[in-house]
Amino acid sequence: MGRGARTAGWLSYLGGWVTGLIFLLLKREDRFVRFHAMQSLIFFGAMSMATTVFSYIPLLGFIGEGLAFVSFICWIVLMVAAARGRYYKLPIIGDYAEKWANSWKG
Repeated sequence: MGRGARTAGWLSYLGGWVTGLIFLLLKREDRFVRFHAMQSLIFFGAMSMATTVFSYIPLLGFIGEGLAFVSFICWIVLMVAAARGRYYKLPIIGDYAEKWANSWKG
């Protein structure tokens, strides 16, 4: 795996699910980038939806804030792992990302 794949891998997390989608479409031939882009798309897409839902429910807004904090920690961990060339799989989501990334080839 080259430096370009590692760079694209961590950049796929930089803008959350948006950059995940962009790199999934642009770098679909690279397995490493495809995995990290798919994991970014799934994780940050789900977290965005969950924090939005919880922010509109009275008395449960604090759950959305907690999810935002967890997202921030995961964001850093995932970018560092991808920059180092590692396939860091999040529990549950990582398995789906791997499965879907392997089935979605250019």
